[in-house]
Amino acid sequence: QVQLVESGGGLVQAGGSLRLSCAPSGRTFSNGAMGWFRQAPGKERAFVAAIHWSGGSTYYADSVKGRFTISRDNAKNTVYLQMNSLKPEDTAIYYCAGTLIFLNIIVLRDPDSYRYWGQGTQVTVSS
Repeated sequence: QVQLVESGGGLVQAGGSLRLSCAPSGRTFSNGAMGWFRQAPGKERAFVAAIHWSGGSTYYADSVKGRFTISRDNAKNTVYLQMNSLKPEDTAIYYCAGTLIFLNIIVLRDPDSYRYWGQGTQVTVSS
C-alpha cells in the first residue's frame, strides 16, 4: 500500500519560511512525478509545484514562482517544498501527490493526473 506522509507545516509570520517534506512509503516514484497542491478554506484545491522525479524538471504556479522551490532527494526518497517570503494568502492545507506515470510537465498541474495523495499539512501565515 502506497502512503504519502507530509510534514513540516506550522505557523509562521509573513515573510518567514517553512520547508515541507513528503516521504512516500510502499514504492518509489522514480519513473513518475510528485506535486504539491494546497487548499484554502472555501476554495478548490490548487496546484503549487511539481517535479519530474528522474529528470528533475520543475513547474510552478505563477503565485509561488520565485518564492517556493520543489526538490527531491533520491537517497531519502523524499520530496521537499521550500517556501520563502510567505504571505498570508499562502495559508492553506498543503497536500503532497504522486503519480507513477510522467507524460509531460504541463499535465502535472491537474490534480486528476495524480493517483496518490497525502493527508495534508496545515500552513498558517500570520500578518
